[in-house]
Amino acid sequence: MAEELSPTARVARDLIRFDTTNWGEGRSNGETEAARYLGGLLAGMGLDPEYVDSAPGRTSVVARVPGRDPARPALVVHGHTDVVPADPAAWSVDPFAGEVRDGMLWGRGAVDMKDMDAMIVTAIGDILASGRLPARELVVAFFADEENGGVLGSHWLAEHRPELFAGATEAISEVGGYSIDVDGRRAYLLQTGEKALVWIRLVATGPAAHGSRLVRENAITRLAEAVARIGRIEWPIRLTTTTEDLVAQLATLLPAIGRDPEELVLATGTAAGFLLPSLRSTSNPTLLSAGYKHNVVPDRAEALIDLRPLPGQEDAVLDAIRALLPEGVELEVLRRDIGLELPFAGPTVEAMRAALARHDPGAPVLPYLMPAGTDNKALSLLGIAGYGFAPLRLPADLDFPGLFHGVDERVPLDALDFGTAVLTDFLLDC
Repeated sequence: MAEELSPTARVARDLIRFDTTNWGEGRSNGETEAARYLGGLLAGMGLDPEYVDSAPGRTSVVARVPGRDPARPALVVHGHTDVVPADPAAWSVDPFAGEVRDGMLWGRGAVDMKDMDAMIVTAIGDILASGRLPARELVVAFFADEENGGVLGSHWLAEHRPELFAGATEAISEVGGYSIDVDGRRAYLLQTGEKALVWIRLVATGPAAHGSRLVRENAITRLAEAVARIGRIEWPIRLTTTTEDLVAQLATLLPAIGRDPEELVLATGTAAGFLLPSLRSTSNPTLLSAGYKHNVVPDRAEALIDLRPLPGQEDAVLDAIRALLPEGVELEVLRRDIGLELPFAGPTVEAMRAALARHDPGAPVLPYLMPAGTDNKALSLLGIAGYGFAPLRLPADLDFPGLFHGVDERVPLDALDFGTAVLTDFLLDC
């Protein structure tokens, strides 16, 4: 007998079944069907969604929900509908089937971030169906192209349709509000910042030649040297306001560990997957391209590098990378986006903490700096302060960070319902 799904799980399953794969650089299956599906749910609540196409098939959808106090600034509640590619051969399930197994919903986008998309529409639907309104006006947005830095999604709308977000001062989205295990005690990470993003390409050149020749200026060799140097950089720990606060609170929860930031973070188990890179800048080679035949030395070789500097360290990181490049290797900046950091204080943060406390009393809530990026970067250009608050109560042994862009992505069904309940309370009280 098929497992009965909650409304949130049904929406998340339906969204997973839309293959919205985004390979980047304009290559995508498109988000239009998923956007129309979500817009249809919003229209069914009596709202008036607007569909915005930045390019054919690249659809975002935006709607407004009236609040109880129209004098207060609006809150943007947003998600994205695109997902990174998934190789079915590597998965134990069809990544786009939305399969339910072992109390979990499996599929690409289950945690990044069709789960939150489903929680958003279900929470808003529950509020409106009960005859209530959220505490303040909401701008609900589901963006295209987040997995490509929002070029055809949030950044496009911020530049071309900023009036859609008029009156908004704050936003919530991924990736925060989820639980971690700290020495057997559940705690929650609230995202109050995110690292900067710099995507670069290295281009190595040299003479083309027969593979039997002596070629000391081989483009592939030059590129390999540069990639190895960059991939092995040990960037120093540099605490920001957010990570200083996180480390201090972890030290209180883990008094036997001491004050060493890395040791404290490692003591959080699987949560360290996100927390370790928040302590320093990172540089990861992600793609190599060169050559076309076994016996031909190519005259060009390329590599893509994903740089995630700490906020404000973008130029320093680029300078350090350039200093490592051997002769014959040039650096091109393909994409650059800002880092963000907000105070772990204020009415909105307190409303998030209160909503979590209502459903999981006594669990500490900690600030953290997300090592990746979100569509909050684009909204910040409009003066909107964005937090990561997609609440999930998770099993202590689930490697949640490892599921982002990983194989067999999945989310517990009861975590979806927990998140919907917390999000509902937050929107009613924020």
